[in-house]
Amino acid sequence: MKFIGIIPSRYASTRFPGKPLAIIKGKSMIQRVWEQASKSLETVVVATDNNKIFEHVKNFGGKVVMTSKLHKTGTDRCHEALKIFSEKENKKYDVVINIQGDEPYISPSSIDLLKNCFTDKKTEIATLIKKETNIEELNSPNTIKTIIDKKNFAIYFSRSIIPYIRGFKQEDWTSKHNFFKHIGIYSYKTNILEQIINLEQTPLEISESLEQNRWLENGLKIKTAITSQESISIDTPEDLKKIPI
Repeated sequence: MKFIGIIPSRYASTRFPGKPLAIIKGKSMIQRVWEQASKSLETVVVATDNNKIFEHVKNFGGKVVMTSKLHKTGTDRCHEALKIFSEKENKKYDVVINIQGDEPYISPSSIDLLKNCFTDKKTEIATLIKKETNIEELNSPNTIKTIIDKKNFAIYFSRSIIPYIRGFKQEDWTSKHNFFKHIGIYSYKTNILEQIINLEQTPLEISESLEQNRWLENGLKIKTAITSQESISIDTPEDLKKIPI
């Protein structure tokens, strides 16, 4: 299969304006993400709506396309970038990997896990999950939880702890069942990406404010791969302090 990695990268950010151009140990955040992804993927493209980011990526030798400022999600931006880049290069791709632009040390092995999901012909979308044993973390609505079937396809995503373990105190739940939190990196077959950008919002998506539930409600299959790694996500200038020296 032919894979392409796309990194949606906006300049405007309420909590951290200009975040993609923030310097981390001598390199911009977007350059570090691009370089890490390029260790796993032959083709990696930055999709931006900002001239500063566009010129910066060109200057460090990366591939970049200019996309609309009107996109509401990274998925929409990925779709437009795929169309622009495919037409420009006259190439077709089987799978798009949507790489978060605020994870400067994303592991290439995590991307490899996503790629491997597509050896299963039933996989339409793939994402990563990680075992979580900290109840405080699981209780946070900012930590997205998921349950999976026997073949590692996602059943549901929630901001609540799922499943509920009947007959035991909550502090004992993780000793009775494997709980998984969602690691927010996606990959899609290109024909599926074409479908999902045209899907209307669904009740479970709206109630949880989780886009992936829209895909499940429409009957799409999301394969999960279990990772032991978790990238550092930079949402605010203060988060730069998380980065190891």
